Formats: sequence, C-alpha cells, structure tokens
Amino acid sequence: MNLNTVIFDMDGLLIDSEPLWTLAAAEVFETYGKRLTPADFASTTGLRTSEFVAWWLRDYKFDDTELEKVATRIVELVTRKIRLEGKAMPGMQYIFDFFQSRGYKVGLATSSPMSVADTIIDMLGIEKYLGAKTSAEKLEYGKPHPQVYLDCAKALQSSPLECICFEDSVNGMIAAKAARMKCVVVPTYSQQKDEKWSIADLKISSLKNFSELHINLL
Repeated sequence: MNLNTVIFDMDGLLIDSEPLWTLAAAEVFETYGKRLTPADFASTTGLRTSEFVAWWLRDYKFDDTELEKVATRIVELVTRKIRLEGKAMPGMQYIFDFFQSRGYKVGLATSSPMSVADTIIDMLGIEKYLGAKTSAEKLEYGKPHPQVYLDCAKALQSSPLECICFEDSVNGMIAAKAARMKCVVVPTYSQQKDEKWSIADLKISSLKNFSELHINLL
C-alpha cells in the first residue's frame, strides 16, 4: 500500500517543549515535596499529564479529584511557559513543506490536552497544513496505546498502512507501531543510542535531515 499520509507527534518533535513540561511538573511537584530526576522524567515522556501525575504521586494516595487538580496546575503552568519560551524544533517548517509539496495528507496526534495543542499550533502557524488533529486527553487509553493515531488516520480517511508517523518518545513510537504505521523517530541527542529505538522503521537526528531517500527506504 502506498504511503500518502503523515502524522506528527507534537511535544519534543515540533516544538522544544519537553524541558518546559519538566520545569512545570517540577514546580508543581515541589509543593508536595516530590522531586524527580531527569531520568525519571524521560521514562514517562509521551504519557498524558493525568497518567504522569498518577504514576509519580501514587505513593501519596490522592483521590482522583486531587490528582486532577495537580494535572490542571501543570497544564496551566506549561501553557504559560510555552507562550513565553516555546521554540520550533529545527526542520519543523521544512518537514511540513516537504510533505505538503508531495500531496500528503497531514495530521497531528498528541498526548497533550487539546488546549495545549491549539496554543502550539497557533504559535507555530501550522493550522493550514493540518487535515486533522487528535488528542489522547479524553481517550480511555493514551500512548503507548495506538488509539490516538488510529483516530487521526480515520479523521484523515487514511488506512493506518498508508501512514508515516514522526515521534520523539518511546511511548509514542510503540503507539505508532501498534497502529501498524511506519514510524520515524527523532530522539533527543542524549537518547540517540538507546536500543529501544530499534523497533522504529527509521531513526534520524533532525527533521531537517528527512528526504526523498528516506521515503524510499520506508
């Protein structure tokens, strides 16, 4: 089946927001006396905010209402940080132009709340490229479950087998592969050599390095 659709993750792939999520979560967690290491944060990259909060505060025995309050505080704080400090990742504009010029249908599938996605889409000026945008925020399962990717493909009227996904997290990569889509990963420099990326169809160091040759490889 021919590839004719591309679906992008968002945080850490299109915008350098993962450090801002880390800062926001660290600030909120600090009020509870909870401190995480960079490795801790990296291990849960790609999860929804609610799942991230529930995992790291599980020892606190908070009820769902309190956990929701913590997640909301993090989302509100990171949104402010993104508006002030968010920057596009290298090659972001290039990759959208690359696929648009080849007639691909384009979608976005994120674990972040749609409110955050809309803020970033507006900042990056990419609304005009998107045929669909989906969030795992209110789904029963988030990444690494494939539903958010399957929903995006359905909204684009594409078969999963026609889709290329771009991801920067292990959880996102697993979701894309579980959806039976081709997956291109763009890990951060510190994670480039991690063996977990071996299930991806392709690994590149930057969006700006993707080319026609890579499509042929897929």
